[in-house]
Amino acid sequence: MRDGQLVSVLDYRDDGSTIALTRAFTVPTFRGHGYAGAVVEGAVADIEARGDRKVDAVCWYVADWFAAHPDHASLLRTR
Repeated sequence: MRDGQLVSVLDYRDDGSTIALTRAFTVPTFRGHGYAGAVVEGAVADIEARGDRKVDAVCWYVADWFAAHPDHASLLRTR
């Protein structure tokens, strides 16, 4: 949220052992300011703090975020 307006969201599915991050979306007028990255980073921090789930990076943006942040790769579900 920015000034009361929704700017970015992260859709997910949680099956109890894996959280599939399915779509990162930023409202077009707010793109290019790092909002999606901040949303993904916050979600990853929450998942990491819980310590009981793996991540399935379904969304291309989320997969790219993990590629750019290999220090969080241990969270990724192995196939």
